[in-house]
Amino acid sequence: MSAMIEVEGLKVRRGKRLVLDVDALAVEEGEVLAVIGPNGAGKSTLLEALALLTPAEMTYRFAGRAARLPQEALALRRQMAVVFQQSFLLDGTVFDNVALGLRLRRTPPAQVRKQVTEALERFQVAHLARRHARALSGGEAQRVSLARALALQPRVLFLDEPFGALDVLTRSAILQDLRGILRAAGVTALFVTHDFTEIPPLADRVAVLMDGRVRQVGTPQEIFSKPADDSVEKLVRAAADLVRTLG
Repeated sequence: MSAMIEVEGLKVRRGKRLVLDVDALAVEEGEVLAVIGPNGAGKSTLLEALALLTPAEMTYRFAGRAARLPQEALALRRQMAVVFQQSFLLDGTVFDNVALGLRLRRTPPAQVRKQVTEALERFQVAHLARRHARALSGGEAQRVSLARALALQPRVLFLDEPFGALDVLTRSAILQDLRGILRAAGVTALFVTHDFTEIPPLADRVAVLMDGRVRQVGTPQEIFSKPADDSVEKLVRAAADLVRTLG
């Protein structure tokens, strides 16, 4: 397996403060990499840096090729899509929301209809195509947001805690559907989560981020059974205890 995105010497600064300092990280082609860590660890900042949405110092490789930044940032971002916790749907129909990115890229109308219809069907919301987007439930809105992202046929999908506001039944259903959709489409994904129960149904590997640094990368089993240091062990033990308490 080769890396879809690979970075070295990744640093993000806020004024004089270094908020992210990652020696190296790779997201392998076709995998789903989860990023976990405590609040303030830099998870969303890492996602934004890898998605080329925030200024960063780094050596950046995409699909095996070194990228010239910032010159190539726009061209690379056109091969990516991002879904945030809030759905950010615009005024208008579901169809128009999902078609927006394609229309901005001046995709031919027939191709827009094809890709939007396919995306809505994948996320089981094709019956909502003509409904006003502001009339959707939370689960419906997030499915539409995911459909909008996948309609662009991205090579990489970034997910920033997109399920946090959903109830447990809706979240479980979307996670199961999304995993199959990503595999079928061959899309590489990175998702940030604070809910460790989202990891088993979706993630191939996990990156643990603390104080702006990657402490460990491995399979979910490796992270939970063989934490790299005391801080990682404390994090995963607290998560395991919480799951057991809730159970």
